Amino acid sequence: GARSDPGAGRGAGGMAPPEKKARKEGPEPEEEKKAAEGDAEMKDEAKPAEKEKKEEEKKKPEPPKELEEDATAEKAKPRIKETVRFLTQDTTLNLMQSANGRLLMSLSDGGIQHFYAGARASAGVKSGRYMFEVKVVEHMCPAEDAQARNHPRPKNALRVGFSTAGSPLVMGGVSEAYVYFDADGGFVQCGKRSTAGSRITRGDVVAVLLNLDEASPNFNTVSLFKGGLRASQPQPLPESLKGKPLFPTVSFKQMTLDVHFGGTEPIAPLPFTCRMLQDISVKDATLTSYPALKDGKGELLVPVGLPDEGLFDWLDMFLEKNPGYTELSDRMILAWAEQSGIWRQRGYKTWASNDKPEMAFGIKELDDGSVRRMLLSVAPLQARNFVLPEVRGGLIKEERALLLSQFPNATFKRVGTVIVGEPTAEFKKRTAELFLKQKQEQADAEFRQKKAEEKRKKLQEKRQKQIEKAKKKAEKEKKKMLAAAKRAKVEAEKKKEKKDEKEEEKKEG
Repeated sequence: GARSDPGAGRGAGGMAPPEKKARKEGPEPEEEKKAAEGDAEMKDEAKPAEKEKKEEEKKKPEPPKELEEDATAEKAKPRIKETVRFLTQDTTLNLMQSANGRLLMSLSDGGIQHFYAGARASAGVKSGRYMFEVKVVEHMCPAEDAQARNHPRPKNALRVGFSTAGSPLVMGGVSEAYVYFDADGGFVQCGKRSTAGSRITRGDVVAVLLNLDEASPNFNTVSLFKGGLRASQPQPLPESLKGKPLFPTVSFKQMTLDVHFGGTEPIAPLPFTCRMLQDISVKDATLTSYPALKDGKGELLVPVGLPDEGLFDWLDMFLEKNPGYTELSDRMILAWAEQSGIWRQRGYKTWASNDKPEMAFGIKELDDGSVRRMLLSVAPLQARNFVLPEVRGGLIKEERALLLSQFPNATFKRVGTVIVGEPTAEFKKRTAELFLKQKQEQADAEFRQKKAEEKRKKLQEKRQKQIEKAKKKAEKEKKKMLAAAKRAKVEAEKKKEKKDEKEEEKKEG
């Protein structure tokens, strides 16, 4: 029988094919190698990045060390007994206080919403270190005037700082009488603003700390804290304020504030203990006071004078001697508007009349007398003395009676004083000084104008010389170019002649 072939079916080689190995999952050895190399490269790249990050962190300046220390116990020093508050005479007419005097709000209708409200505390600091707190309780939104839609709406604004006695209650403009932090994170002194604080908004509690302690490294500085944390570095006081008693002052618009002078724990304690103003020692304090109202009645003083006969000069002298009186007049409204930063078409340097100056704000409710009417309606509600200077209104009986009727006899003693006739020696001296001052200012202005004109002429002459020099240079360059062009033309003509001559010679040959 046929023998079976053991190699049959095994292929041409006569051997069975090797069994296939099961494929391992994951990358091949070569791929593994590449992946390992890639990881190493990534690690190498990451190292410099980490190093750079660490170096940047090192470069970042560390926050300055806090130099303020805990207040020391001073049991031996007597403290003031008077309650620190805002006296009515040291507040603007648009400011309303709560019964306990802590809550302050400003009027927000009749055009008065464009003006800052201001208040200065009754206790000033002349040495030592003290603070007071202000909490923004609410922002107010005044009703929109359809006729004033093209004009900027009054925004919420706040300024907190210190001022000298007798200075304007609204901290603003160019003045050396105060320093303050504003709600936009600025610090202002002598009219110059720098970014030094922190933004202040509704619900924030800020503390303003004045350091007049000679033993402290922060002597003669003022600082802002927000929510108990430092919000500004100590800001140095200007020379104009050094050595003077400084009073806590707030100026604000479209807000309600809670002002805390102490007597209880701070609303937002600082990282160190610091005495509040209510805890000021007698030695460190300067207190403001005004004569009490007689029989509980305020006084309304109406000076009567002739036009352009010095009534307002007399008024300035009277107010200097009697700071407890508040002026009610159009010129006072203009001065207040300037401090509030309200734009006026003709500026604030001059106006035609002290008695009835043109407002010219370009905002209906400010130009139509609404502000004056609002002030005359709220003034009789305040316990203070007023002086109401009106030249025409004081001379005409009917107008005078109308003015007086707004201040009831039950709450005001109405007094008239006639500023007519031979002036006193004191008044003559003052007017002579004012005249000399005006002449000096005029002479100074003329001198400055002359110097400016001379400078302008010199610059014009210099510019003219430069123009002439440039013109001559241009003409010279033009001549050079023309001469070069002429030479080039002559050279070209000569070359052409030579070429023509050669061609003629060839023809003849």
